[in-house]
Amino acid sequence: MNQQFEQELQSSWQERQEYAEKMLPIIGSLYRKFAVEISVYGRPLLNASAIDVIKAHRMVRLHEGIKLRLRESWPILEALNKMTLAPAQIDIGKLAFDFHYGSAVDETDLDAYLRQQLQSVVDKEDNQKPRDVVLYGFGRIGRLMARLLIERQGMNNKLRLRAIVVRGGREGDLEKRASLLRRDSVHGPFNGSITVDEERQAIKANGAFIQVIYANSPDEVDYTQYGIEDAIVVDNTGIWRDRDGLGLHLKAKGTEKVILTAPGKGDIKNIVHGVNSDSVTADDKILSAASCTTNAITPVLKALDEEYGITGGHVETVHSYTNDQNLIDNYHKAERRGRSAPLNMVITETGAAKAVAKAYPKLEGKLTGNAIRVPTPNVSLAILNLNLEKQTDKLQLNEFLRDTALFSPLQHQIDFTASKEIVSSDLVGSRAASVVDSQATIVADNRVTLYVWYDNEFGYSCQVMRVVRDMANLAFPTLPA
Repeated sequence: MNQQFEQELQSSWQERQEYAEKMLPIIGSLYRKFAVEISVYGRPLLNASAIDVIKAHRMVRLHEGIKLRLRESWPILEALNKMTLAPAQIDIGKLAFDFHYGSAVDETDLDAYLRQQLQSVVDKEDNQKPRDVVLYGFGRIGRLMARLLIERQGMNNKLRLRAIVVRGGREGDLEKRASLLRRDSVHGPFNGSITVDEERQAIKANGAFIQVIYANSPDEVDYTQYGIEDAIVVDNTGIWRDRDGLGLHLKAKGTEKVILTAPGKGDIKNIVHGVNSDSVTADDKILSAASCTTNAITPVLKALDEEYGITGGHVETVHSYTNDQNLIDNYHKAERRGRSAPLNMVITETGAAKAVAKAYPKLEGKLTGNAIRVPTPNVSLAILNLNLEKQTDKLQLNEFLRDTALFSPLQHQIDFTASKEIVSSDLVGSRAASVVDSQATIVADNRVTLYVWYDNEFGYSCQVMRVVRDMANLAFPTLPA
């Protein structure tokens, strides 16, 4: 009996491996041909491994209560490969589950079902032109933005990383920049090949030719001499945060728009994708992607306010230390931040609670906030203590947040975990703006405490990428709707 069980187990695993290995070339081909990105219940499979594909399918059981087999999603992928598609993000897991177990269980014609579900992109001509992107600054966010842009490298890529602008230019600088992109102590090795072209002062990564430009001010660069036109500049430096300062980028030849990866000052729109990204217009030349914490908490707060109503609350962030702090005690203009970051918990202020109102005005004046910097290099935690208009309970609230993470317009911003063992390091590389820790949820009548994790580097960079897509006027609908 045990031997038979082991054989069946091995056979089942081998079947999953074989299906996953068959899927990988099609997943890559759909992106290269049509800029179609495949996922399973929100888990992206672009550049995934066979094991990643299997694990994504296993996650379906946690949400639906029953498993989704790879042999059930394989026909979906096979059918998509025979279609002509416009750029989109297509969830084959949701399509397969609905076809086999959901509302479409009585359907027999898979092709007709898919054409109905994907009618907005099937047999549609792709008229979206690629846009040049420039990274101004190459620190933590700049290098992660580079990784996100390069992972989509291909002939049909709509956002093309053309240049990186940094200060310096001393001997060995180019190789050091490439090395920092190649290896990362938190996010691991770069997924691909990186070489340095000393003669042309460039980095070559996965087929992308990235010019490295040395400059001390945004307005002194002439991008057109490198063949760059109408570029979107992503300012990762945080040096210029108002319209006058960021406007220097627009004085450079070859630029059209600029986005700041920090909270903007004055009348600059602070965009949290999924919350107020519909306010981005073709006329917007300067935008801010707000802060990592604002991106983490605002989507959750918006969802809760629309469902239950928020009368007030306090946000406490337990935030990983950043380069702004000191390794050992030294002078710092801010209170307490001069003390050693790896050795202390440091109480400091955060403007994230007030900044929520810039993206979601309904909560203006209703929230207070503070922060504690802690000795971890990445992944932070927001604790939301909220008073609601309606009473609820833990089960109902968690079910609402789980459904929001899976099926709402905020599905790319909010993720959800039911794990009883998850800790901060498990969430390095999370592409969502935030991850609700359902096991830690506390509810007492209309008082709620939520624990929301967020990769303050990578998750935030993914949000910035989504805003860059909006600035480029690129449409990537998430399907099924």
